[in-house]
Amino acid sequence: MKCTTILNEDREEEVLIYTHSRTELVSEIERLCSNNSLDLIGFKKKSIIKLSVSDVFCFVVEDNKIFATLENDKILIKRRLYEIEEILDSSFVKINQSCIVNIKKIDRFDASFSGALMVTLKNGYRDYVSRRQLKFVKERIGF
Repeated sequence: MKCTTILNEDREEEVLIYTHSRTELVSEIERLCSNNSLDLIGFKKKSIIKLSVSDVFCFVVEDNKIFATLENDKILIKRRLYEIEEILDSSFVKINQSCIVNIKKIDRFDASFSGALMVTLKNGYRDYVSRRQLKFVKERIGF
């Protein structure tokens, strides 16, 4: 694939893709271009915090509020979980109805006798993979 960058301050930024067919790479480039930024605004007490998505371990719903779980902190995000899911890149996967985890921050998976799969993140957060999401999670992780 050939890539050319032209710097021109007089024109609006745009990305043109010439391709023979739609591939996963083309879809990923389109998604990245449609999102202006992978930064989120979070709230903690009376502070407004700019979060880098790469620092987030997971996004979780608690008491009908969305929280970004970091290494040692939880930050309130004033967006819906599906809105966050739409802007995230392929390094995140939805494991159940109320949690999206960063694949790069997964420490281990634990299987139980009942067949449930528990995800443990590097910061100690634990949650179950729902039966509905299990096949998709396994595909994304590479099981």
